[in-house]
Amino acid sequence: MSTVRGPQFARKHPRAVAAIGTVVGYVVVIGTVYGGAGIYPEISESTVDLLSHAIAVVNATTVLTLLAGVYWIKHDEIEKHRAAMLTAFALILVFLSLYLLKTGGGGRKEIIAGAPLRGLYLGSLGVHIVLSVLSVPFVLYAITLGVTHTPAELRETAHATIGRLAVTAWLVSLVLGIAAYLMLTFYYSPEQIEFVRGMA
Repeated sequence: MSTVRGPQFARKHPRAVAAIGTVVGYVVVIGTVYGGAGIYPEISESTVDLLSHAIAVVNATTVLTLLAGVYWIKHDEIEKHRAAMLTAFALILVFLSLYLLKTGGGGRKEIIAGAPLRGLYLGSLGVHIVLSVLSVPFVLYAITLGVTHTPAELRETAHATIGRLAVTAWLVSLVLGIAAYLMLTFYYSPEQIEFVRGMA
């Protein structure tokens, strides 16, 4: 079976590649949310809403793609599994682009104190964020191994173990993120929502 070979550095040092990618990702996201870098075009609240809907669609598609990847690897359909996981990774990059534009150029919506089920919403959102943060290095490590090793070689690595951790955290994070979006969009009234303008 054919596989795409990555650069030799990535093949020999997948942990370093995952660590570098993780740090870069964290810096970009934290800088966007809290840094006020001013590099994003200013967008309206209605565009923020549109991007939120688009992000939910991307995340739901990612869930389906990850589940397909899990199904295929359990049935030893390695090439289909590989294609599904690379597609999921590409989708998460699409999500990241949309999220950075939405947050950096527009802002975010928050539930005001006293709104019903606010604790449930914040709890779901909090676990979603924590799992998103924690899954990044595992996802990057599993992907790096997957694109730089043949299926036979992967059996001698931690790919399967790390992959299971990554996909579990990733799936739970995505599902909770979608649940928080649904609550914010369809459960709360406009009077219970505060729009926080981005710091960019």
